[in-house]
Amino acid sequence: MDHNSFKTYSAKVGEVDQAWHIVDAENQVVGRLASQVAAVLRGKHKPAYTPHIDTGDFVVVVNAEKARFTGAKETDKEYFRHSGYPGGVTITTPKDVREKKPTFIIENAVKGMLPKNRLGRQMLKKLKVYAGTEHPHEAQQPQPLAL
Repeated sequence: MDHNSFKTYSAKVGEVDQAWHIVDAENQVVGRLASQVAAVLRGKHKPAYTPHIDTGDFVVVVNAEKARFTGAKETDKEYFRHSGYPGGVTITTPKDVREKKPTFIIENAVKGMLPKNRLGRQMLKKLKVYAGTEHPHEAQQPQPLAL
C-alpha cells in the first residue's frame, strides 16, 4: 500500500457527536479545573479534534461556589473592569465576587483559556455553571468527567 492511501480525518460541522459531562467543582483548584474544562469544550480530548470546527462537548459545572484558590488569591487576586467612562475602573476580589456571582469565577477562568474569536464564543456557550448542586440538565444525562 502506498503512503498516500490514508487521509487525515477532518471533522465536519454536522458529523460531530456532542456528549454532556458533569464536573463537581467542590474543593477543586480554579485554574486546574478550568484548563481541563476548556480542553473538553474545545474537543482536544477526541481523536477527531479539528482546530477550525467546534468538536467539543457540553460541560456542566456544579458547586462552583466551593471551588478554591491556592495561596492568598482569594483576597489578593483582582478582577479588573472598566465602564468606558473616565475614572470608571472597578476592581473586585474573588472574595467579593463569590458573594455576588459565584459562577463568574469559573466562567471567567475558562473563557480566558478558549480562543478569542467566533469559535471560542461558540464553545463558551456549551459551558453551564451552577453555584450549588442543582442543575436543569438531567435530561441530557451528563456523565461525570474524571479530572
